[in-house]
Amino acid sequence: MKLSMFNIANFKVDGGAMFGVIPKAMWSRVYPADENNLITLPLRSLVVETGDHVILVDTGWGSKQDERFFRYTYIHGGEGLFEGLRSRGYSPGDITDVVLTHLHADHCGGAFNRSTGSPGYKPAFPNAVIHVTRSQLEWALAGNPREEDSYPADNIKPIAGYPGLNLVEGDCELFEGFSVRICNGHTPGLMIPVISYNTKTIVYTGDLIPSVAHIPLLWNMSYDIESLKTITEKGRLLREALENNYILVFQHDEAVECCTLHMTPKGIRAREKFGFSEIA
Repeated sequence: MKLSMFNIANFKVDGGAMFGVIPKAMWSRVYPADENNLITLPLRSLVVETGDHVILVDTGWGSKQDERFFRYTYIHGGEGLFEGLRSRGYSPGDITDVVLTHLHADHCGGAFNRSTGSPGYKPAFPNAVIHVTRSQLEWALAGNPREEDSYPADNIKPIAGYPGLNLVEGDCELFEGFSVRICNGHTPGLMIPVISYNTKTIVYTGDLIPSVAHIPLLWNMSYDIESLKTITEKGRLLREALENNYILVFQHDEAVECCTLHMTPKGIRAREKFGFSEIA
């Protein structure tokens, strides 16, 4: 197995939204905001080679939407999706599988590009199977006022109509050494990859635990659809990770890529913090 990770791009979000009911006086000490209360998040994508599969986890924002859609995202920096892959020796045609943790725009927007003619979209990775949970796709297609901006039709419809779509029904091993856990607090059908690498277990925590600062059970995002489910799901994963010495990999933490865990008087917290290159 071969692993690599890169940051597609940085973007900004409101710090209060990212930390929900936690007061700014507390969260700003561990994740500083700018003068507009915005914090910077990366979009780290994972590449896993196992057996005959080259797996890409999440594809970033993409570029299908217009300037109005992106006016409050402040996208900057990062390597870019294709540039990041290229610098690690991959072309779009090399990717055999795209695993979308969920279908919010910052995670799936790069899966398809605009094209001329009908149907107006082409897969960014033409040889890849796209994996997403059935529950998340059905949720995204049904739509709801709470997440309307997260599911632009030009992201969701091409995925729903893609011939190479695999709908994941529940927790399973998708590939040798690459399993997924299904969570529903952030949004129904969120997939969390769990990877067995040498003697280590690596958890790509996605939007269940987007940063080190979100490890405490009550430190959760306002974006979560069902916060109590998030607390339950996060607590279960953290206990398992602590007991088995898993490594957590953060998709959205600007400063910290990975950590291990230990128990403290305040609960489970990060122990060692380190870069992904120290694993791979």
